[in-house]
Order: sequence, then structure tokens, then C-alpha cells
Amino acid sequence: MTNTANWDAGRWQAKLDELRAAHHVPGAVLAVLAGGEIHELASGVLHRGTGVETTTDSVFQLGSIAKIYTATLVMRLAETGELDLDAPVVEVLPEFETIDPEATRAITIRQLLSHTSGLTCDFHLDTGRGDECIARFVEASKGIAMDCPPGTAVSYSSVGYQVLGRIAEVVTGLTWDQALKEFIFTPLGLKQSMTLPEEALSFRAAMSHLGEPGQEPDPAPAWDLMPRSAGPGARVIASAGDVVRLARMHLDGGLAPDGTRVLAPETVEAMQRRETDVPDKWTVSADGWGLGWTLYDWDGTPGIGHDGASIGQYAYLRVVPSAGVAVALVTNGGGARQLYAALFRELLDEFAGVRIPDAFAPPAEPPIVDLARFEGVYRREGVVITVTGDSRLRYEFVDGMKDFSPPLDMDLVPVTDTVFAASGAGPSFSEDWMPVVFSTLSTGTDCVYIGMRAAPKVA
Repeated sequence: MTNTANWDAGRWQAKLDELRAAHHVPGAVLAVLAGGEIHELASGVLHRGTGVETTTDSVFQLGSIAKIYTATLVMRLAETGELDLDAPVVEVLPEFETIDPEATRAITIRQLLSHTSGLTCDFHLDTGRGDECIARFVEASKGIAMDCPPGTAVSYSSVGYQVLGRIAEVVTGLTWDQALKEFIFTPLGLKQSMTLPEEALSFRAAMSHLGEPGQEPDPAPAWDLMPRSAGPGARVIASAGDVVRLARMHLDGGLAPDGTRVLAPETVEAMQRRETDVPDKWTVSADGWGLGWTLYDWDGTPGIGHDGASIGQYAYLRVVPSAGVAVALVTNGGGARQLYAALFRELLDEFAGVRIPDAFAPPAEPPIVDLARFEGVYRREGVVITVTGDSRLRYEFVDGMKDFSPPLDMDLVPVTDTVFAASGAGPSFSEDWMPVVFSTLSTGTDCVYIGMRAAPKVA
């Protein structure tokens, strides 16, 4: 384990300040667990309109890092015997229903945790602020299309985590928010972690910022543009230090700092065990998926973590169990991914001896690949993707997502014989090259991955 004497606060503060400014990130907080101690640094402002300074106790929206919290909650409930991970969801949640009756009967809790249920990601509906909002969301999602049949591929699904949130509510008799507080926040002593906007008012809360790449972003039209029902997959609000405190429990075999057991050691191990490989290894740097955790392979050294994006706030968590190291970065806009990559590359190299891969991009001399075999139309809920032989791809939003963005037309540059780098995706997707990965479902159906979501070929 790393000696904390190696921690040079002045050096890392200067690095955080420099990179934050270079990438136009208004405010950022960094927390590093190394040598058994947590170090926290803050930089910039919480709100460019008010100029309020960022401090280490400031709270940020964590986006999809919320999935780790929900997975931890569900696994704690599974330990008590109240949940069987391999039981169909309908045994716990009889009202759960997909558009495919066979899929409805087959989908398990384990598949929801590992993103192998086939449920789509991009179904958005505001079901109000009441305590019944997640139940209403699950009811409303009955008619949406599947990305793919259950168990045939990994396809990132926030809907699956909203269903998990509802399962936690049914088992505990509490709202998801209350259950998270009772079973996770309180035993871990997470005093700067919450789920509701009105709770964030007691803290220095970061404002979201939006803008074009390479420019200073402006405050978003609202602090939070997500509905309450998105909580289990997308809304925990916390300080960077509290994110690392959650990770420390997973590093310590399920124990809280005061010795309280939150999870059994075998549960912690199970969550980090590979459930599925991931064809798209670049969008969120994933090499595989466990039960909640994104899994990384850094030249043979395993890592766990998760990325998170709300609307205008971005968060990153990386954990190296063998080194006892965890690093969390929370930000409120701008080129956050570039800040994360530059900062974490240095931090993880120094404190854990691992190297994060370089940014995704085509090689200087791309291979010659015949794109004709990939020509066609691919479709998932809300999205139609058209690939043409002239190395072009059109990404078009349809149905309930038709107003999300105009169609995106992109050039495809080969990286390997099945992986392409798309340019011209725009700030909605990435600020550099976007990965486009062609793969096959276990049923033999061709599919394409964009944004870690599988779209099967339909024509």
C-alpha cells in the first residue's frame, strides 16, 4: 500500500488548478484514498454567475455513479435472503412488464445489475416529485422496446437501475431515497451524501454548466434537469470525499470505518467479479462489467469504478483494490473528461502503478477495412443508426427522443476490422473521437454499439 508521505498537496493542487483551467471546467473537487488516508482538493467556482468558490465539502451531482450506490443497496438486501439475484424480476415485482412477454418472464435481478437484461437506456419520463414516482416510472415503461433479448449482450441501461430502485422500495417498504440513507449513507457516516435537491440546499452545491467544447461554459437553465424517478440510476448528490468513502468500504471487505459491517466480504467480491465482457471498451473505458461496477484491466491489474454524467455535471471514480487506492473527481461542466484523463493518468501511475490507456483515436495509418459488410440500418429505442458504404454513419433520434438533437452525420475511420472512430459527433456525445463498435448478439444478430448501447441490425 502506498505511503501517504508521498502525498504532495501543493503539487497536486497546482496540477488540478492547471488542468481545470486548461479544459474550461468551472469547478472541480478531487479526493484520493492512498495509504489509508483520504486527501481532498478543490479548485475553481461552483457557479460562474455568482463566483462562489469550490470547497472540498461542496456537493455535486454524480450522474450514473448513482448506480454503484443502488447496486450496493440491492446487494445488501440480497444478503438477508430477501432477494435472489437469479430469480426473475417479476417474482419480486409482479407489475414489471416489458414489451416482450418472454423477456418479462426471463429477466433476472442479476441481469439488471450487469446491464445484460436487454432493457433500453433512453426512456425518459417525468413522473412527478411524489414518493410514488419510481413506481409510476416502472408502470409507464411497460411498452418500450428492448435493445436486445435478455442475456444476449451487454447494453447499458438506466431503466434497469430504475427497476432495481423499485425492487429496493418493495423489499424495504421505504422509498429508494430513504432506503439508501438507512442502509448505506448512515452506517458509512456519509454526511455529505443525499438524493433530493432540497437536501442539497444545506450544502455548497455545484451549479451545472453547459457550452461548446473549448470554451468557458455558462450556467445551465436549471440546477438539475432530471426527474426524481431517475434517482436510482442517475442522482446521488455528494462530495468527492464521500464518494471515496463509499469506495473504501468496498476496499475494506464491506466494513465501515467504525467497524460496522455494511456488506459481507463475499458480497464485495461478487460485485467485482466479471459478469460480462464489453465489446465497446472505450466509451466508458470498460473491459467488463460486474454487479454494478465497471471493470477495468490496466495491463493485468484489475480495477473497478464508474463514470457519471448528469446534465452539465460529470463525475469519475477509479479504484485499484490491489493498491488500496481510490480516486474520485467531481466537476460542474466544461471539458471534464479531458481533465479526468490527464489527472487520473498521473495519479494512478504514481499511487497504484497502473497506466490508463491513451484517449480513443484512430491510428496514424488506419487499416483498410471494407465497410460494406456493416452497411444497413440498426435500431434501438429512440434511435435509428444508418451505415453506408462510403464510410458514413447517420445517428437519428426518433419516437420519444426525436426532439433531443438533430440527426448527426459522422465520418467513420477504421481502428480495427470491427471498431471505428467517428468524427463530427458534436458535444452531445464526445469532444474527441466517438467509438463505433460492430458486434454480434449471442443469437447471431449483428449489432452496433454507440455509447455502450447495443442497436441490433434491422435492415
